[in-house]
Amino acid sequence: MAQGSDSNDAGYRSPSPGGRQSSSDDVKKVMRREKNRIAAQKSRMRQTQKADSLHLESESLEKENAALRKEVKQLTEEAKYLSSVLSTHEPLCAGLTPSTPDLPYPPHHHHHRHHTAYHQQIAVPHYQH
Repeated sequence: MAQGSDSNDAGYRSPSPGGRQSSSDDVKKVMRREKNRIAAQKSRMRQTQKADSLHLESESLEKENAALRKEVKQLTEEAKYLSSVLSTHEPLCAGLTPSTPDLPYPPHHHHHRHHTAYHQQIAVPHYQH
């Protein structure tokens, strides 16, 4: 880009008196262009690095999002399973609820012993997260 503008200005001289002044203006112009070229190069490099960094962050967030979606799906399945186990089990527990919440279950209650054994048989699958 900058080289194209150099060829356009090759015959241009600033309207300053004396040949030496014109020569020092040319040197200043070349120095300014070189400095600008380096600054533009650094700016493009920073922009590329930022784009690369954002791309990596985007990929990382997409992976995390996929993992979280998978976990949500597994937990939803587990909740459905536990809900079905509870709805199947609730009728068995209905007769055990004391009429007064302060009263403990009688220790010799035959149905209670059977009920406890049933609780121990309920298997809950363990989902890996």
